[in-house]
Amino acid sequence: MIRKSKGTGKFTNSEFAKIGENVVIEDGVRIFHPENVFIGDNVYIGHDTILDGHYNGNITIGDETWIGPQCFMHGAGTIKIGRNVGVGPGVQMLTSTHELTKDGRPIIDHPLIFKQITIENGCDIGMGTIILPGITIGKQSVVGAGSVVTYDVQEQGMFVNGRR
Repeated sequence: MIRKSKGTGKFTNSEFAKIGENVVIEDGVRIFHPENVFIGDNVYIGHDTILDGHYNGNITIGDETWIGPQCFMHGAGTIKIGRNVGVGPGVQMLTSTHELTKDGRPIIDHPLIFKQITIENGCDIGMGTIILPGITIGKQSVVGAGSVVTYDVQEQGMFVNGRR
């Protein structure tokens, strides 16, 4: 199977589905499929972050949200980030996984399954966190640094390395 490059990730503001006022996008940020990326007002996106709006899904970032440097957001299954959210440096959000079948093909050739990630208003996501497909993090919740989020976090909840 031949795999194609997505390109450089370079963009202009006119390519976004929506870009609000007072948005800061630092040097080195790459945005793929900006036509599927919606950014609210007063948003900061840190150096070397990658937003992959994907042709199949989208990424929405609410007003007053801060995205730290070196984050990776794969929007194939859709990512919705609310207002007043802090996303620490190096956070990864993954919205797809491969369907596993025992047919002898390499896993990379199996169909993808897409699941939305939702981060509600007022949350804080600690540095280096990995959020897996299908997760919802409830309003005003905290996810501790270095966590791998494998299940939903209730409103005003706390998730630290698999513990509530």
